[in-house]
Amino acid sequence: MASADSQPRFGQSVKGLLSDKVGSCSGDVIALTRQVLKGSRSQELLGQAARNMVIQEDAILHSEDSLRKMSIITTHLQYQEAIQKVEHSKNLQDQLTHLLK
Repeated sequence: MASADSQPRFGQSVKGLLSDKVGSCSGDVIALTRQVLKGSRSQELLGQAARNMVIQEDAILHSEDSLRKMSIITTHLQYQEAIQKVEHSKNLQDQLTHLLK
């Protein structure tokens, strides 16, 4: 009878170990699934970041182009202002020479 009593205990302990192993494996599978999903989200976020970066880079290039054009316009306006000052001083000189005659 001793062997009959030890047999069910051995069977129950094996069942318990097997149940523990199955529980452990399912926990590992769940953890792996979460990690894969997290990696998938990371890829999606990296893709969005890359798209946003391209958009920002395009905006920066457009801004640089606008600044370059504004700089050219400013230079032209300064030249026009200088030309007007020269013309104005020339008119004043003409008036002075006419008055002095």
